[in-house]
Amino acid sequence: MTLAGTLRVVIAALEMAGVPHMIAGSLASTFHGEPRATQDVDMVIDPEAAQALDRFVALLDRERFYVGDHRAAFAHQEMFNVIDTTNGWKIDLIVRRHRPYSRAEFDRRQRARIEGVEVHVATAEDVVLSKLEWARRGESERQIRDVRAVIRAAGEGLDRPYLELWAERLEISDALGQVLESET
Repeated sequence: MTLAGTLRVVIAALEMAGVPHMIAGSLASTFHGEPRATQDVDMVIDPEAAQALDRFVALLDRERFYVGDHRAAFAHQEMFNVIDTTNGWKIDLIVRRHRPYSRAEFDRRQRARIEGVEVHVATAEDVVLSKLEWARRGESERQIRDVRAVIRAAGEGLDRPYLELWAERLEISDALGQVLESET
């Protein structure tokens, strides 16, 4: 089975369990920027309660999918993995953090088609901001390449006031400024 098949099954289970979600990370930056090889998918989820994640896990075929510790991830606002053992695709399910930016980012998600599958995906601006946050933590060169690709692809369509507002609040204004300057 392909990435599309894995996405269809996981997204269907999330929707049946009532767990809102969005594609983020490298798959989102590929959608908004330029393709990059990856063997995993980052997906932000916003379950109301641990029981919603229990319902999600119960809907997955446990012969096919390995599922990490979803209860600990929910309790600590962290991530857990779902791995499709038929093809090796790994989906990192990241529990949405309880902070104003994470709420705004999630509320702005948009419908899209990735690999032929209807999904919610982070906006170009939010991909830029989250990648700059990751760059601050390490793995900076790969993240910055993704940011540049998204900025180039979005061009004038990028919501600069939104970017600048959240970059300041997230304390990544300098990094955003450097990337924007290098792309103009």
